[in-house]
Amino acid sequence: MRVGILTYHFPPEPAFVPGSLAEELVARGHEVRVLTGFPDYPGGHVYPGWRQRWRHQTHSERLTVRRVPRYAAGDGSARARTASWLSFAGSAALAGRGLLRDVDALYVYGHPAVTFAATGLLRLLGRTPTVLHVQDVWTERDGRAAPDGGWSARLEAASRRLYREAAVVAVGSPSMADLVRAAGADPGGVRVAPNWTDERIFRPTQAGPAVRRLVRRDDRCVVMHAGTIGARQDLETAVRAAAALGDRLDLVLVGSGPQERRVRGLAADLGADNVRFLERRSAVDMPQMYAATDYQLVAQRDLPELRGRVPGKLQAALSCAAPVVASAAGETAELVERARAGLSCPPEDWAALADRFWLAAAIPPAARLDMGRRGRDAYLRDMSMRAGVDRIEALLHEAAERSSNRIKLAHSR
Repeated sequence: MRVGILTYHFPPEPAFVPGSLAEELVARGHEVRVLTGFPDYPGGHVYPGWRQRWRHQTHSERLTVRRVPRYAAGDGSARARTASWLSFAGSAALAGRGLLRDVDALYVYGHPAVTFAATGLLRLLGRTPTVLHVQDVWTERDGRAAPDGGWSARLEAASRRLYREAAVVAVGSPSMADLVRAAGADPGGVRVAPNWTDERIFRPTQAGPAVRRLVRRDDRCVVMHAGTIGARQDLETAVRAAAALGDRLDLVLVGSGPQERRVRGLAADLGADNVRFLERRSAVDMPQMYAATDYQLVAQRDLPELRGRVPGKLQAALSCAAPVVASAAGETAELVERARAGLSCPPEDWAALADRFWLAAAIPPAARLDMGRRGRDAYLRDMSMRAGVDRIEALLHEAAERSSNRIKLAHSR
C-alpha cells in the first residue's frame, strides 16, 4: 500500500508510536509518506541544528518525511499552543494535497494538536480512506486549548467532525471507544488498538550504582512518578499520601510541568521530607531509574475523558517489568488489576492512596518481582509493538476496503 501518516510530532521527538509505525510499515514493504512539523517537543523550541523552512523533505527507501513550519509554542501558554496548532493546520493543508493525494490510506495520529490539520486535509483530499488513532478525547470543560471558550468549542466540534469522516477510528481501550461513539463516530467503524512503547529503550535492566544513589537514600520502599507534573496527574494527592507515611516510604517525582511549583510548595508545607524532586531525564535513562525503585506511580484525575485513556508511562513501566501503583479510574486501574501487575485505588483520594502506599511497602521484594513479571507478560501479549503494528496495518487495509465498498455502492445507485 501507499500509506500516508499525519502526525504533529515525529522522531527525533519522543513520538515512538508514529515513528515506529512508519519504520515497521516500510519494513513490511509499504511505501510511507509522513507529514509532520519541525521537532520542538517538549520545550516548545525548535531543536538545535534544525531550522524551519518550507521545502524540507527527506527520502529513504520507501519512506518520505515532509516537515512543514509551525509556530513554536515556547512559553507553553494556551494562546501559544492554539497558534501552533492552527499554523500547523495551514502548513499541512498547503503541503499535504501534493504529498498525500494518491495514498491508498491515511493514518492520523490523533492528538488534539493535529485535529484542525486533519479536518482541513480530509476536505482537500476528498475520499481518502482514513484511520484516526485517537490518543486523547477532547471535551470543552477540559480547557486545554485557548483561554476563551470559543476555541474550545471549535476544537470539540472539529474532533466530532473528524470522528464522523474517518473510515476507521482506533482507540486505546474499550472505555475510550464508548466516548468516541458518543461523540459521533460510526459504531461499526470503531476498533481497539492499544499503544505500545519504545521497546528498544523500555525493557528490563539493572540499575547501576550511580542511579541507585540518585534514587535511593536507604532501604525503605521507593515509589517513583516520571513525567509531567500537571493538573491531570493530581500529584498533590500523592504528596499528601506520602506525607502520611513518614519514613516508611519515599516518593520520588522525576520531571517538571505547570503544577511543579504548587506540588513542591505543598510538600514543603506538609514537611514531607520523604518527597523528593528530580529534574527531567532522557528516556534512555529511565529503565535504570525504574529498576532502582520499587514501584512506578501512575496517577490521573477523576475526569470522564481520562477513564478510557491509558497513559504512555504505564506501557513503559510494564515493558520494563516495573510494578505499578495506579491512582486512577477506568481502564488504567482495570489493566493493572487484570494483569496483577501492582496495586490500584480510586483517584483524588489521598487516604486511599496512603493505604496502597503502606501495602506496597509491606509486600516482600520477591512478590514485587512477580508483579513486574506479570506486567511484562501482559504487555508482550496485548500491547507490544508487533501486535500494535499488526492491528494498525489491518485497519489501514480495512479502511481502504470500506471506502472502496462505499464508492461501489454509490456508483451502483
